[in-house]
Amino acid sequence: MSAFRYRLDPAPAATLGLIVLQEDETLEQDMRRLLPTSAQLHVSRVPSGKEVTRETLAAMGAELPAAARLFPSAVRFDAVGYGCTSGTAVIGAPRVAELIRSGTETQAVTEPVSALLAACGALGVRRLAFLSPYIAEVSARLREVLAESGVESPVFGSFDEAEEAKVARIDTASVIEAATELGRASEAEALFLSCTNLRTLDAIPEIERRTGKPVLSSNFVLGWHLSRLAGLGFGVGALAA
Repeated sequence: MSAFRYRLDPAPAATLGLIVLQEDETLEQDMRRLLPTSAQLHVSRVPSGKEVTRETLAAMGAELPAAARLFPSAVRFDAVGYGCTSGTAVIGAPRVAELIRSGTETQAVTEPVSALLAACGALGVRRLAFLSPYIAEVSARLREVLAESGVESPVFGSFDEAEEAKVARIDTASVIEAATELGRASEAEALFLSCTNLRTLDAIPEIERRTGKPVLSSNFVLGWHLSRLAGLGFGVGALAA
């Protein structure tokens, strides 16, 4: 046997974790577009229902520690994100952080709700036009959680879809048309496109052009917040820093 010497590469600028829903087809691809290439990204999956209801969202809480334990055990994360907007609203952001920390070591935990509130704070936004793919029951809880933190959604619209596989196939033109209509309302200072499985990144520039208002989405704010918590820059859109 020949024994060879080796060298170790330097540590990455930041190490990030992402817990994606089993049925989500969009978030992981979006994060690889949004996050700085200097960051190392590890992805785990959490069991989730084929349909989105308050019951299936709540059930994810019990699965989050196991999903976090599937990250490489030697890795110490700068930040870990949980990729479910409505799930966070049902489970609660503090509880999500607690469950993830029980399974892995990380300096920070975020999810789309905390990320959206941080983004609204950074932009000085308090009134959103809110577009959701989901049924009213699911969206109602999320809007309540935002309102409790001082961000109202006086303008609301939905594709009224419960099946995740269909949400992932809603085309960019449909998102642009619906969001543009909502964005015309004078009460809205910005627009929010909810759901990590909804394909929004390619829609955002055109919606902003048509409405003249900032457009935030679950994936966009989650990528921004993960980068910010890890001390990385984020050179995209209104939240570029």
